[in-house]
Amino acid sequence: MFSLDFVLALYCLLFLPLIFLIIHFYRKFSSKFYQEQRERLSQLNAKLNESLQGMGIIQIFRQEKRMRREFDAINEKHFDAGMRTVKVNGLLLRPAVDLVYILAVIILLTYFGITSWSESVEVGVIFAFVNYINRFFEPVNQVMEQLSFFQQSIVSAARVFRLLDEKEMSPEQHPEGKAVIERGEIEFRNVSFSYDGKKDVLKNISFTVRPGETVAIVGQTGSGKSSIINLFMRFYEFDRGDILIDGRSIKSYGKEELRKKIGLVLQDPFMYYGSIKYNIRLNNPEISDGEIVEAAKFVQAHPFIEKLPGGYDHIVSERGSTLSTGQRQLITFARAIAANPKILILDEATSNIDTETEEAIQTALEKMRKGRTTIAIAHRLSTIQNADLILVLHKGEIVERGTHQELLAKKGLYYKMYLLQNGLTEKMDELLVQGER
Repeated sequence: MFSLDFVLALYCLLFLPLIFLIIHFYRKFSSKFYQEQRERLSQLNAKLNESLQGMGIIQIFRQEKRMRREFDAINEKHFDAGMRTVKVNGLLLRPAVDLVYILAVIILLTYFGITSWSESVEVGVIFAFVNYINRFFEPVNQVMEQLSFFQQSIVSAARVFRLLDEKEMSPEQHPEGKAVIERGEIEFRNVSFSYDGKKDVLKNISFTVRPGETVAIVGQTGSGKSSIINLFMRFYEFDRGDILIDGRSIKSYGKEELRKKIGLVLQDPFMYYGSIKYNIRLNNPEISDGEIVEAAKFVQAHPFIEKLPGGYDHIVSERGSTLSTGQRQLITFARAIAANPKILILDEATSNIDTETEEAIQTALEKMRKGRTTIAIAHRLSTIQNADLILVLHKGEIVERGTHQELLAKKGLYYKMYLLQNGLTEKMDELLVQGER
């Protein structure tokens, strides 16, 4: 192009800033519209999932019309955001570049027309320039067509990068050699913890659980019981005090060792899609089929599993929705027993089990606790009366400690909780009157 007409070639380069300007404006506006579209899609999926998960509540309280209105409103906003994106694509992608291309051809032909008045112009030169202009803009058009996907990918990736750039790190372990949990002795030493860095939910927590002992933690909702478990399971990092296992800081053990030697049973049992056998084994190759059956028998889950179609090969639906809450809880018990942990953590583990099943579980737990260090969180005091030590938490502090009988004799907070749970309201009223005096 420059060999044919240097001046005209320079004029053609003047269209490059115009193309870059189109790309700049496209990225500026499309990023906002794509971001809004992704946010609306996220809200749409959340509303849809919420509606499906809470279908029973929606029907009971006759909320179908309200949910439909809310869904329609979000769907309409998502549609509007999509239409704005389409309009931007339709204006600033190929049409805008084609307009510049046509403008370039017009200017080119005008230049040759004016030049022909004073000197002769070769037809081959005109054809060559028009062909070069076409070849110049065709790759630009191809790039602009892909720019839409590129911009959409950037917006989607930005949400992932925000998560990757999160500064808060997961609790780190600093293994000292091949540290192994052998006895299972637990010690909390002046542990304080805050979720937001401002208000402490745990304040100077100190207690010791000797190997084979059972320590129960009770208290009102929000007193910090589950926070103790979260710290011990290394779900959160603590910066004040220390937690020791067998006399060594919990940070000195590898995560694999902690997960292998600590069994956890939560209040809300979680089931995966797959067989009963798979939900107990959880892909642990060290657990045999025989050990799975023994674990199920140990926690009284074997009778109902045998009655299921396929027995231990029965396929559980998502989250175990076809099983009762008590049945799911029994399977999580079997899951913990099958792993044969040194330390057992029970977080309201019997709260969703009926009284008859609870009695059977208590018998199984008595056997299961032998040789294992156990920390049990409970609201129902009847389930932890045989614990070696009971800790009473109130507003993040241990306010009472002792055995069941010792705490009743103190007639403190534990005694009041016991009276309330056993329906002894008359004695509770007497205590209140005495307190006023």
